[in-house]
Amino acid sequence: MTVTEILQFVDRLIFAETDEHLSDLQKNIIKGLLNGQSYKDIADDYGYDEGYIGDVSRKLYKILSEQLGEDVNKFNFSWTIERLANRSNSNSLQQVLLINSHINLCSNNPQDSSKNTEPDSYNKKYHDLTLAPKITSFYDRTTELQTLSRWLIDQNLHLVSVLGLSGIGKTTLVKQFVDLNLQHFDVVIWKNLKLSQSLDGIINEIITGVDRDSIQNDNKLTQFFNLLRQKKCLIILDDVQELFIKGELAGEFKMESKNFQNFLTMMTDIEHQSSLILISQEQCQEMVSLDEELYPINCLDLQGLDNTEIIKKCGLKDDETWAKLIDLYGGNPVYLKDIASLIKNIFGGKVADFLKEDSLMVTKDIKSRLTELFKRLSPTEQEIVLQLSKFDVPVS
Repeated sequence: MTVTEILQFVDRLIFAETDEHLSDLQKNIIKGLLNGQSYKDIADDYGYDEGYIGDVSRKLYKILSEQLGEDVNKFNFSWTIERLANRSNSNSLQQVLLINSHINLCSNNPQDSSKNTEPDSYNKKYHDLTLAPKITSFYDRTTELQTLSRWLIDQNLHLVSVLGLSGIGKTTLVKQFVDLNLQHFDVVIWKNLKLSQSLDGIINEIITGVDRDSIQNDNKLTQFFNLLRQKKCLIILDDVQELFIKGELAGEFKMESKNFQNFLTMMTDIEHQSSLILISQEQCQEMVSLDEELYPINCLDLQGLDNTEIIKKCGLKDDETWAKLIDLYGGNPVYLKDIASLIKNIFGGKVADFLKEDSLMVTKDIKSRLTELFKRLSPTEQEIVLQLSKFDVPVS
């Protein structure tokens, strides 16, 4: 049996459970496992952290074990999957249908099958990740992923914010969490507030997306929260700082975005089984004022990376100096990749020579990001930053 046939077999199993086909990373992991590669080998080949590859693999094993009715793990993956794939392929007139974690062999009659087993549109899982980014590299955020899993899956928190500077990896982290945990949610929807800041529009798109036959009424919020009660939804709002006023204290809503304030309060006050993730450079005041012990909320303040893997992937030299370079740019992945390109072009990839300059070099892209961040500060905050910039050593 060819690798392609095995991938098709596994894809059917995964799709039956999650309504999602295998991602590119999952396919690469399966190919690697079939070739006898370790998690580290696969991670090195595709630019991921070894621990993350292990996490993705274990998610696959769990789903496959449930669907196939026998234990699947990294030690028996290849021969177990090949054996069962060959069995399912032995009769060309039959196909594997997965029902309640058992394999049933049924005649290949798509029309009859869909007529008898197809649920209505409202009962299907609905995943709209059109506006979510495609992740090509992911580095050492295992702890943060576990934190999000605990909050959103184990504790079922209604409101979670992921905060951090531009380029620190907020969106990447949340997208990786979504990719790993789609099977836990009936509805997953990703919205970017750089593109639309209309709460009514967002709610309407969610309602009609999940159930195109829904009858619209005047109170869309009521319909929306009925949906959150009836189905386990995960809604992600990216670039939430676009709702806030620049030049004011963090988290002050624009006048035209005030309806989001009531919306966030309702997310925590009303009983339902769903979750909302806010990705932002600033914390909204509603999150600050609510007591985490009393309300189903929490905040993840994302810090920079301290893993040298990102530098290694950039092909730089002088690995004994990499930790200092990472510290110099706060572990910001975007900053580090930008500086790595500069070091390769000007210093021949030699980090030690770059550090001898003994000054913080700022590229055009980094300057643009810092300027945008500075503009968001209040006048008092800007003055404090300007005064601090006059010192050559840390002050307290």
